[in-house]
Amino acid sequence: MTDFSAPGWNDIPARHWQGGPLDCSTCEHRDLLPQQACEPGRACLQDAYARRIDRFFARHPALAARHLQHGYFEVRAIAARHADVFLLPALIDDPDETVRLQLALRLPQRQLQRLRGDPHREVRIRVAQRLAPEQLATMMHDADYQVRATVARRLPVALLPLLARDADAQVRQEVARRLDMPGLWPLAADPEPEVRRVVAQRLPAPLLGRFSRDTDLLVRWEAAGRADETVLGLYLDDPDSEVRARAAHRRGLLRRPGLASVPAPEELPHG
Repeated sequence: MTDFSAPGWNDIPARHWQGGPLDCSTCEHRDLLPQQACEPGRACLQDAYARRIDRFFARHPALAARHLQHGYFEVRAIAARHADVFLLPALIDDPDETVRLQLALRLPQRQLQRLRGDPHREVRIRVAQRLAPEQLATMMHDADYQVRATVARRLPVALLPLLARDADAQVRQEVARRLDMPGLWPLAADPEPEVRRVVAQRLPAPLLGRFSRDTDLLVRWEAAGRADETVLGLYLDDPDSEVRARAAHRRGLLRRPGLASVPAPEELPHG
């Protein structure tokens, strides 16, 4: 038996995926060794190291289909990356999420829908990133906030108001970044300042007086940089000097012909 335990190719020591040293004499692809079509410690199907398995399949993608039911999850996952996409639905119920993640990246839309209720959040996030927007409504109430936030980035705008009262502020921020009036207006009263700040960046200028008494400095600062003459005076009297300075800069722009649409500098206030 050849000893492949020493480090090679600046990689970690080669070890069999079931533990112990590699033994090429027991490998079903040992006929590739004399041709240097596989290299223990560099490109090897038996290795526990995923990078070496990937190198093997990169050299021999036609062999991937033969290993979709392999006992080692890394082999199945990497084989799924290289195998014909029409073979992948058989792995939808694979016990390992690493394998199902690969499916979420490659399956066509009809099969991808079968992963919407996957038990692992990372799989569902990938599904939400790829699923056709018109199919995303079924994922709006996912238990994981990152899944819902991903849905909010891609959901048809007509359905976004359904997420405007989501329990998580990050989801509501994503909604606020995409909703237009009148659907955006209710989020001006959101309990979280991070959401109100996004609204202050997008609300029509004449409506920005809504934030003149906001308890959050950054919300008022954002509004002061976009307000029009009808409400700007509310910010010129703000108790915070940086909000007043931003409002004064905005007033200067509004009174210079052709510059009213130029945004105020984006340097955030201190404190």
